[in-house]
Amino acid sequence: MKILNTLLIFAFFSFSANAQDVSCSDDCKKELIESYLGDIVKIFVMGSTTDDIDTFLSQLHDEIKYEHEEYGADFTKQSWRSAFVRQLKNEFYQETRRMDGRILNIIYGKEHAAVEYTYGIYSADGKWEKDHVKFALFGFKDKKISLVREYW
Repeated sequence: MKILNTLLIFAFFSFSANAQDVSCSDDCKKELIESYLGDIVKIFVMGSTTDDIDTFLSQLHDEIKYEHEEYGADFTKQSWRSAFVRQLKNEFYQETRRMDGRILNIIYGKEHAAVEYTYGIYSADGKWEKDHVKFALFGFKDKKISLVREYW
């Protein structure tokens, strides 16, 4: 009986540890979102390439869903890539100013984070000026972003 109890306790902790391995802590979530905002900005600028798109998408979960109801966006990783490439070929990404994305506020939930963020432009004197504030829900799976649902 003592051996059985020991095995059950060991099994419990083993499964608990494995379950926690795929979970993303709040710090993990924040780092992933900051990386997301930094890498997506590289696509928006003049001179961006499909390599920038692929670098951005490589950090995301293979089962990523991007949704933006107002704009009718409901993308998988491949369809999102196709949309980015189409916009790139149509010369949509023409930003010439230095910019970056920043988290303004974040609320953490179970495998999700509600994020208020903005993309800002740097002035000639180097001062960062925030642009239109946006809101998105991010989901996480296997320590990667698996959902981006925009609400702006």
